[in-house]
Amino acid sequence: MMDKSTPYESSGRTRQKARTRGALVGAARELLADGTTPTVEQAADRAEISRTTAYRYFSNQRALLLAIHPVMDAPSLLAADASDDPRARLEQVVEHFTAQTLALEPELRSQLRLALDPATDPADLPFRQGRAIRWFEDALAPLGDRMTPAQLRRVVLAVRTTCGIEALVWLTDVAGVERDEAVEIMRWSARALADAGIDAVGGQAGE
Repeated sequence: MMDKSTPYESSGRTRQKARTRGALVGAARELLADGTTPTVEQAADRAEISRTTAYRYFSNQRALLLAIHPVMDAPSLLAADASDDPRARLEQVVEHFTAQTLALEPELRSQLRLALDPATDPADLPFRQGRAIRWFEDALAPLGDRMTPAQLRRVVLAVRTTCGIEALVWLTDVAGVERDEAVEIMRWSARALADAGIDAVGGQAGE
């Protein structure tokens, strides 16, 4: 009998199990792109895999969603040895965040459309739960000794407006720039607003 502490896909026919798991994750991503926050059953049906089998890989909906977007619950996007310089920290977080936005663009566009519908329950939008705000707060935390909480919050929110699916949609669909250029603009804008916030309270980060 397999040890219950061993993940199902890590024993036995691992290659076949990896394909099955990949099919379930792919089906879940398709459902998200179609505007549906998928359950395990829905992903199984789309992938034409039995529901019983699907539950061997994902015990619940959240486990499935985390497989699509592993950092969904991450408290930080910073490396363990991250600098104390808020500018360097922000650069790291913005780089990760914009890369994630590109990787999940179809799903995030779908979530954005749903978010604009007043009938949508916010709980049904797993990728629109304010996680980016937490990541930017973490990046800029060293500014807390020279800014009031209100000032720091203003900078965090200003930075958040510069990047993410909303900014990507406007830059690519309205302004008509290529995605690589859109990412560079988002990163430049985030840096510029953070610099403005730091300069407003005087001094340079890292002093």
